[in-house]
Amino acid sequence: MIALRTIDLRNDFKRVSEIINSGEKVLIARPKNQNLVVLSEKDYNELEKAKRNAEYLEKIDRSVRQIAEGKVIIKTTEELEGMAK
Repeated sequence: MIALRTIDLRNDFKRVSEIINSGEKVLIARPKNQNLVVLSEKDYNELEKAKRNAEYLEKIDRSVRQIAEGKVIIKTTEELEGMAK
């Protein structure tokens, strides 16, 4: 990760953008520790996908725990079909 000051980003945005698009993440140092991290859309999308996958896996783990604890409701096919009407 590359660390820059806000002024560096403003003065050379094109070069910094190229660095970011090459896969590098850039930390923009700001006063009072209100720093920012800039990353490419591709990297952002990968992070979002990983987050969604982690949330999905947690739901599966919770379901498995509920099954192991016997917290299930059993329905017949007929009962389920009746619920859909």
